[in-house]
Amino acid sequence: MPSSSQWLAFLVASFLFVQVPGPSLLFTIGRALTVGRREALLSVLGNGLGVMVQVVLVAIGLGAVVAASAAAYTVVKVAGAAYVVWLGIQAIRHRADARLAMADAMPVRRGHPVRIGLTVGATNPRTMVFFVAFLPQFTDPAGPVLVQTLVLGAVFSAMAIVSDTTWAMVAGAARTWFARRPQRLDALSAGGGTMMIGLGATMLATE
Repeated sequence: MPSSSQWLAFLVASFLFVQVPGPSLLFTIGRALTVGRREALLSVLGNGLGVMVQVVLVAIGLGAVVAASAAAYTVVKVAGAAYVVWLGIQAIRHRADARLAMADAMPVRRGHPVRIGLTVGATNPRTMVFFVAFLPQFTDPAGPVLVQTLVLGAVFSAMAIVSDTTWAMVAGAARTWFARRPQRLDALSAGGGTMMIGLGATMLATE
């Protein structure tokens, strides 16, 4: 298993990576602004599960193939970006849903948040490349590399869930404040959708 110094380096690197604004963090904030705190928190859980899907893929070697193949990397990148853009477009198209749901006391439903978060987390190429590039540096070649990779990935996923949950709570509180005037929800949903469209474009432009 990794040594104490390897664990410390891994925790520091993971913390810094999680805090740098990227697809998962911006997606969480966008969801909190668009559909509310509860949906955002469930999306965070789904995103964490999606990250673990990537960890498993990296552990069995698929991540290395994706990193080495420009075509495979592009497929993952475009698929994830397209999905996020689609969510953003849907948020803009249905920007009145939140206000109408509040008036009718009915929840907004545009897909299961855990499934949505899982899809975004599993198709985030930024995290995939991070895992491929960094996880091997914190494993002991003399030990079970597969198990070590899974453990490191699980720790990273837990850190990401804690961080994204914090951001979701903050953004959700801001949404509640805006929602005191229901008309503000239209602009809020459109703003969250625009953020997700911009996020998708950023994912496409990232080298």
